[in-house]
Amino acid sequence: MTRLRVEMLAADTVEPITSAGHARLGVAVLAGIAVIVLLITKFKLHAFLSLTIGSLALGAFAGAPLDKAISSFTAGLGATVAGVGVLIALGAILGKLLADSGGADQIVDTILAKAGGRAMPWAMVLIASVIGLPLFFEVGVVLLIPVVLMVARRGNYSLMRIGIPALAGLSVMHGLVPPHPGPLVAIDAVGADLGVTLALGVLVAVPTVVVAGPLFSRYAARWVDVPAPDGLVPQRASEDLARRPGFGATLATILLPVVLMLSKALVDIVVDDPEHTVQRVFDVVGSPLIALLAAVIVGIFTLGRPAGFSRERISGLVDKGLAPIAGILLIVGAGGGFKQTLIDCGVGRMVLDISEDWSIPALLLAWLIAVVIRLATGSATVATVSAAGLVAPLAADTSTTHAALLVLAIGAGSLFFSHVNDAGFWLVKEYFGVSVGQNLKTWSAMETIISVVAGGLVLLLSLII
Repeated sequence: MTRLRVEMLAADTVEPITSAGHARLGVAVLAGIAVIVLLITKFKLHAFLSLTIGSLALGAFAGAPLDKAISSFTAGLGATVAGVGVLIALGAILGKLLADSGGADQIVDTILAKAGGRAMPWAMVLIASVIGLPLFFEVGVVLLIPVVLMVARRGNYSLMRIGIPALAGLSVMHGLVPPHPGPLVAIDAVGADLGVTLALGVLVAVPTVVVAGPLFSRYAARWVDVPAPDGLVPQRASEDLARRPGFGATLATILLPVVLMLSKALVDIVVDDPEHTVQRVFDVVGSPLIALLAAVIVGIFTLGRPAGFSRERISGLVDKGLAPIAGILLIVGAGGGFKQTLIDCGVGRMVLDISEDWSIPALLLAWLIAVVIRLATGSATVATVSAAGLVAPLAADTSTTHAALLVLAIGAGSLFFSHVNDAGFWLVKEYFGVSVGQNLKTWSAMETIISVVAGGLVLLLSLII
């Protein structure tokens, strides 16, 4: 993607990168982030408005004229939305098709019919991971809650033994695997290859979700032994449908964009000739836009039609799928604006200098920055886009694989210790009917395990590849 370039603020407004310049920029960054954190946590302002105000505050603290700070912010917002906005929209449409057609219910029921006893937690993590590929985390939670509660009641399982694996599968997909908004924004910010990031993301996600899901749920069930609450089971989509799509067709539709993007990455490695016909074909069909668009079009026939949806209903379903993502797009775009303001103020150069002076590995630095912002704001998406802006210069001279690992390090850090300033914390607490303390012992601990295990695996991979 052609990036919008704006006049460097640092050239006119900030001293050369000296110790004094580092100190001034460091104060500006901390002040800008503090403004965002206070507005989100203290004044409960929407993240979009908070990021916008925080970006302008950052420019002001760095000594930049207001008009240049505005130019940086708007350029970054436009470039980010242009790069990932359509992909988020297509993912939302595919997720809505999957949920409303009963396709998600079909996958759930098919897997549960073949699992039982000790295999049930593993079945739950498999269901959540597959369904979590095209769905936003919050949508996935709402979709899977009826299944979790139903299985816990009928099978007389501990709620945490079933619920934690499902939440782990959703959370890992959300933080590490495109086409979720966070990884997409980080890929765009650091210039990583999407196919390589997807492949390495899946490689990191599998052991991470095993540790944080089925294995950790054994201990979570002992620490918090609560029954499934009554009266919190939403109606399943397929209950109102006369028929629903088949398991094979649904699974193939969900995995289609993943297969296309991974195929592109594989062809790029094997052929390694940009002019070769095969590679040029896969560069097109494996691009995120075409891969997701193909999945949506295929989904209309494999999900919508088998469910008996008319053309009018499918059109309305697309409208309903797009409506909820307006806020997400604005937050992601504002995060891109904040990132560009950071870069144009010279913060990227400062981060490079600090990482060299302190001998901090780039991957560890990226993880730590994302952790700090996550703890402060409570938002994994805000943590991802902000951290990506700060560490993007570190990817300038790295290999394709290490740029992808940088994205995964950011994603891992963005999931660290969800607590009371995270909307997801309260969503899980209310659905599971647990206290704040019980939620900290289970959900928050699970998120921390995901972050630490995934971060550790990323560092390990960096030593191997």
